[in-house]
Amino acid sequence: MIYLDSAATTLQKPASVAYAVAEAMRTMSSPGRGGYESAMLAADTVLDCRTALADMFCVKRPEQVVFTSSATHGLNIAIRSLIGPGDRVVISGYEHNAVWRPLWGLGADIRVAASPLFRPEEAIRAFRERLPGAKAAVCTQVSNVFGYILPVEEIAALCRREGVPLIVDASQGAGAVGLDFDGLGCAWAAMPGHKGLLGPQGTGVLLCREPGEPLLRGGTGSMSAEPDMPDVLPDRLEAGTHNVPGIAGLLAGVRWLERETCPAVLAHERELLEAFSNALPRDGRVRQFRAPDKDIQTGVLSVQIGDMDCEEAAARLGEKGVAVRAGLHCAPLAHKTAGTLERGTVRFSFSPFNTYREAVAAAEAVKDILG
Repeated sequence: MIYLDSAATTLQKPASVAYAVAEAMRTMSSPGRGGYESAMLAADTVLDCRTALADMFCVKRPEQVVFTSSATHGLNIAIRSLIGPGDRVVISGYEHNAVWRPLWGLGADIRVAASPLFRPEEAIRAFRERLPGAKAAVCTQVSNVFGYILPVEEIAALCRREGVPLIVDASQGAGAVGLDFDGLGCAWAAMPGHKGLLGPQGTGVLLCREPGEPLLRGGTGSMSAEPDMPDVLPDRLEAGTHNVPGIAGLLAGVRWLERETCPAVLAHERELLEAFSNALPRDGRVRQFRAPDKDIQTGVLSVQIGDMDCEEAAARLGEKGVAVRAGLHCAPLAHKTAGTLERGTVRFSFSPFNTYREAVAAAEAVKDILG
């Protein structure tokens, strides 16, 4: 199988990740719940992972790194900490349902800073026009549908100028596109562990400026006599037993990225996208959503194949051993903004473990299903 759905989950991971998960299950218990060896080993692993993530994303203190079960979990914490019913919130036109649905469920006044695909200057202008008077803003770092890198640095600067706290959804950028949390001055940044960070499913990370409001309440292993949650990070937002095997696997993924470097990963994925794109038919039967400037696109390419239904195209590619995602990708707002809502797209997303040969073979599979 040629796996090209890493924008959903990286299936191919460093061997050290699976080893770390298995070793943690064999040797570690719960951090903060005892002073015996297995509890202390778990505590050390959790702290090491926090510290590595703080270093990777330029966070001042490891305590500001909170572990969640997913990016969705983290975004819900961030959104509920800042926003209430009727509050005006400005979001980009490329947000995932992990942003749209929590805001809609809260009854927020959602203002979409819509802008054309791969036009960062228009995105900046749209935010500049809509930010005054907003309670908060949310912007994805990278579109999960199109691999479009939004101008988060410039949008963050606008938010600082207007005094509007910013939430960054770094789900598709983490592990490839750099994120300077302190430099951006954003309030929160959320990401999953199972995509570009190469960790297991069921892991996520929330970078926090302030303690915020807990989404879950319960045991933390600290201040147990108090009825309310602790008022300090990370305990305030980490109720319940940690996913220690998952965190151990996430640490192994982060360590691999430290050695290989995120810029090298991004460069590799872009090379594969270019090879795949160049090998596709040039007769107009395949519509590619490719940026004119490669610096604003990651290794993700959405296409529409002939007049074929996107789900049918993905199924036929699957029969040929090419695993891709088709449809709306849990991001109907992005499709509406880009004008692809009616049909959706077929998404090819590359990882550090894909090869040039796989990229070309995937393009050949597209040619085959076109006939």
